Order: sequence, then C-alpha cells, then structure tokens
Amino acid sequence: MGEDLADTSSRSSCDDDDDPEAALNPTGDDEDDDNVASRFRMRRLPRGGQDPGPPLSPGDGTAMSVYVMMHRIRRLVMAAIDDPYTLDELRAPHIDHQVVRPLVNRLYNPRDAAIVYCLVANRVQFLRPRSHEAVHQGLHESRAILCELLATRILRRFHEDHPGRSGLLLLANILVSGFDPCDTAPESVRSRRPQWAIQERGGHERKLTALELAIISESKMLIKSPACQLVVDAVYKGVVVYTPLSFVDFLPDHYKYHPVSLYEPRRAAILNHRRLIVPQIRNVIELLHFALLLALYMLTVAHYGFGADMAGVRIYETVFNVFAAGWVLEQFAAIVEHGWEVHAQNLWSFLDVTFVVIYAAYGLVRAVELLLTDGAYYALPVLCTAAPVLLTRLAFALMPDNIVFIALHAMMRDFTRLTFIAVWCFAGFVVGLLFLARTSGDGSVNVGVTWATITKWLLWIWFGLDGTGIERAADFHLILGPTLIITFAFLGNTLFLTILVAILTNTFSKIIANEAAEIQFRRAVLTFQGVKSDAIFSYPPPFNIAALVFLLPLKFIVGPLVFHHINVAVIRVINAPLLLIIGLWERRRVWARRSKSSRLRSWRYFPGLSPHGDIQVVFASEPPPEVIDALEKMDALHDVVMAERELAVDSPKNIRGPVATVRRRRTSNSSSVRTFEV
Repeated sequence: MGEDLADTSSRSSCDDDDDPEAALNPTGDDEDDDNVASRFRMRRLPRGGQDPGPPLSPGDGTAMSVYVMMHRIRRLVMAAIDDPYTLDELRAPHIDHQVVRPLVNRLYNPRDAAIVYCLVANRVQFLRPRSHEAVHQGLHESRAILCELLATRILRRFHEDHPGRSGLLLLANILVSGFDPCDTAPESVRSRRPQWAIQERGGHERKLTALELAIISESKMLIKSPACQLVVDAVYKGVVVYTPLSFVDFLPDHYKYHPVSLYEPRRAAILNHRRLIVPQIRNVIELLHFALLLALYMLTVAHYGFGADMAGVRIYETVFNVFAAGWVLEQFAAIVEHGWEVHAQNLWSFLDVTFVVIYAAYGLVRAVELLLTDGAYYALPVLCTAAPVLLTRLAFALMPDNIVFIALHAMMRDFTRLTFIAVWCFAGFVVGLLFLARTSGDGSVNVGVTWATITKWLLWIWFGLDGTGIERAADFHLILGPTLIITFAFLGNTLFLTILVAILTNTFSKIIANEAAEIQFRRAVLTFQGVKSDAIFSYPPPFNIAALVFLLPLKFIVGPLVFHHINVAVIRVINAPLLLIIGLWERRRVWARRSKSSRLRSWRYFPGLSPHGDIQVVFASEPPPEVIDALEKMDALHDVVMAERELAVDSPKNIRGPVATVRRRRTSNSSSVRTFEV
C-alpha cells in the first residue's frame, strides 16, 4: 500500500493539471489509509515520508504547534498596526512593502500546514465583540483584515510553490484538515476548555478546519482566492475526499477515518457509499428529495378530501407525513452537523426553518384533531401556508448562484432584525391606545375597540393602505388620541420605512459591488455543508427514521467493527441503484475527459481552426534560450522590480498619517505602523 502511494505520488507531478479526475490516492472501502495519514499529518507536512520530530524554533524549517503559532501571530499583528485601517489602505504599496510582505516572509513555512488556520483563528478572535473594548473595535477589525490578507498571501505562496496534483493535495490539507487549537497547550489552558459530552472520533475530537473558520468569519477575500477556489472546486466535484469533522452525529460511524486524499474512481469500489457525501452529488440528491416533498405536498393539499381510510387519515397525507418527517430529520441533522452559525450562511436556511415551524404547527394541530374529532378542520389551513415557502425554496435551490437570491438572503436578515426592533418599539402605541380606549376623557369606558382592531388600524397606516385609524383617533381621546396616531404615522410610515429602504439599499449595493466574491463565498458554503460525516445522510427519507430507530440502539450492543460492516451493507443495499449509476458515470467521465483531452492536445493549436491561430502558436510555449537572453539584455527584470520598490518608498504621502512614521521605533505612547525586517 505504501509503495503504491509513493509510486502514484511520483507520477502525479507529471500528469496533466487540467485533468482533475486522475487522482493520487484511491479510497476504497476496505483500503487502509494509515500510510496516507502519515504522509500528511494534521500538524506538520514531512518531506519524503520522514518524520521531522518535535517542532523547534521557527527558523529551522520545522512546524510550530498550533497553540504557539496562534499566540505568535497575535503578537505580530498587534505590534504591526495600532490605528484603524481599511483593506485598501493595507494593500497600498507603502504598507504592503513595509508591513504585509515582511510578515508574510516571516510567517511562511512550507512545512507548516497550520499557518492559514492560525491566521483565520486570530481573525475570528479579533472580530469577536467585546463590550469592555468597544472603543477599540475598529482597531480589532483592522487587525482582522490584516490576518485575512496574510492568510490569502501565504495560501497563494503555497499554491505557487507546490504546483500540480501534489500541490492540490497540500492545499486541501491546509484548508479542510482539522487542527486542535489547544495543541501542545499547557494543562492550565486545557482544563478551561468546555467539558461537554463529545463523541469519540479516534483522536480527531475538538478539531476545526481553516475553511470552516473562514466561513464563520466571512473571509470572502480568502475564499475567493484562486488557491482556495481550486480546493473548493475539487471538493465540490469529489476529486478531493476526506472524512469531515462535526460536533454531534445522530448516527455516528467513525470506525474508519479517511484523511484528505485524491479520489481515483477506477480503483475504488463500484458501490462506494462515501460518494453520497460528495457535494455535487449530494446537492442533486437533496434537490430530488425536495422535489418529491413538494410533489407529495401538492397531492396532499389537492386531494385532501379523497382516499380516506377507516382511521380518517388520508393516503396522500400519510405518505406526505412519513416523507416530510424524514426530510425534517435530515434538515435538523444538517443544522447539528456544523452548527447554526455555518448553516445560516446557506441561502435557503431561513426557508427550511420556516417550513419546519409550519410543519410542526400542522403536526400538533393534526394530532389534537385525531384525538378529539374525526375530521381535519384546522390542520389543513395551517399546512396551506407552507406553499409560498416551498415554491420559493425551489427557486433558491435551482439557482444558488443567482446574485438576486444572494442579495435577498442578506437583505432578509437585515429586514427581520429591523422589523423585530420596530414591532417591539411600536407595541407601545398599541398599549397606549388600548388604555385610552378603555378609559375616555370623561371617565366612561369605551368597549367598542379591542387590541386587535387597534393593531389592524396601525398596520394599515404603516403600509399606507387605509386611514381609518386616523379618522377614528378622536374616539380614543379628543387630543391624545390624534397625537398618538399622527406620531405613529410619522415614525412608522415615514421614518422607519425610510431607514429600512436605506439599509436594504446599502446591503444590496455592497453585494452587487462584490458579486464575484459573494457567489464564490456561497459556493464554498454549499461545498463545506455538502460533505457530511453523519451516517444518517446516507439514508434517504424516510429510511433515515428507520435507521435512527433500529441501527442506533444496535450500535450500543455490537462492537464498532460489526456496526460499521452492518451500516455499510445496509447503505449499499438501499442505495444500490444510485451508487451503481454514480460509479459507472464517474468512470465514464474520466475516460471521456482523458480521450477528449488527448484529442484537444493535437488540434488545439492548429492555425486553420481559427483566424487568430498564429497568435496562439506564438504564446503556446516558452521562447528559446537565445531569445530570452536577448530580451534580458534589452530589459532586465531586476531593474523593473527595483523601480517598483523605489516607487513604493517614494510614493506621495496620500496615505493616512501613521504611514509616514513607518520606521519609528516602538515606544509606550507611539501609535504607528511598525516595520518588520526579515
């Protein structure tokens, strides 16, 4: 096994980089991955299969522990800038040459795969709101931006220094391998960790990935970088495979841990059940599940009065309820998989939660009706309210890269937050008018107006639909009634709506300005959420309910190996047709792509195919050495680089004040950008 992997790795550098399907490491079900795990460890990347031993000082080329590196980065970043700066200011030539590049050269270590994780972890910490440091929040945001900028530059350097398939495997280990933030931390630090009940994962507990932290901190600049997108695209298509890390699994099966590796379809099992968690395949499966849910919902609502059995439960309703229960279980497991903070970044997460709430209300009302009566007079109207949610969710699922839906997701979050604040504040008008209606100015009690009527009038005024509330204002009180109503009209209809439009316009303009980054960020979220570690996702609804009922108790009876074999066998039996189609399709795709690639190599630069073929021929290969020597005599590239550096140093002082004091030594009262010498 070790010789096969070494031989495959040596061949990988000679393969065509445009063909991602020819992979390094097969990942069959019965294959031992210990050699792969030893080649690319979570904390350091040894060369030539040699273990470099314990981490030493940063100057000797070995990897530092995650705990030490996180504190080292924090000290350097905090010493680098003491004033708030924007991203454009940090990327300006002067600061870039004096601060950013020296920090990149100081931190970059080709043998340390955890450096990007530590940088993004520091970004998360800088962005964490702290009430006692509110006055320094702008400075913390600037330091968070610097951490993201350094992570992007270092990841790009990894990409440039390690091309080909081995480089793709290295980048994948950097972004999707798990790291323990308390690695080699003192016992006093470990003892303060939250002591919640965690599932056994063979030493991979409490680990997080750099890509997950980038999603949580919304590091869109890092995610949209070519190196990160290369890994995201490879994970999305299933070229890069690994066992993801999650907090809690409903049906855990962690007997085998598969490290980050490249997938070879032709050397894997034909019924490879792990292909069910490939994001590209997973998205298609989830879309089919939702389409079936929508079809059953339509049949239930349209044929509710037909096909009733003796128990009073309709056939369509029974099938819909069984399948919907499995679908809700799948959504709940998806939220628990990576936490709500990551799941909320999904475009249709709020629609799924809304449907779950509606379905839970429908189930509760239906259960009460079955206990008390034999009909369904109140449950069906509750279920009908889910139609706008389901149809809208279908549009979101079919067009996940549409910028309009991406903007709608962000604006819905702002709209919900602002509406909650407005309803909370404007509830005082309802209470005040209700008290005025109960007790008029002459002491008599006005019983003709209720809180529901007052709320209806205020809503009509809020949306500008009707002025009944203004006309009836004197019924509350001759002076105070019109005063409250007119005040509400000014605040609600004019001020609040103006603020709402301004906020939503600002959000939409920001998203449109960074359209490419937003699309790539959502794609990364979709990819990260698509890789599942919970075995419950390998069972389609409603089989996941049966698996939870029967297999989960079985896990506590039999051993881990027996449970793993039973679980894999059941998954393959249930998904046998789908797994067979996936296996044949992937093998066919690899053969077709390689055949097409070989034909294109022969005809790609043939001048007769295009009137501009001569231009393609000129740039198809590097010029000969004599031409390069002649060009170097005409234009020496090192002179161009020196001119760029001199231009950066002698640039006009159009940057903020502290930049002019770059070379000032650090003192107790200084507030400036520091120069780092490498």
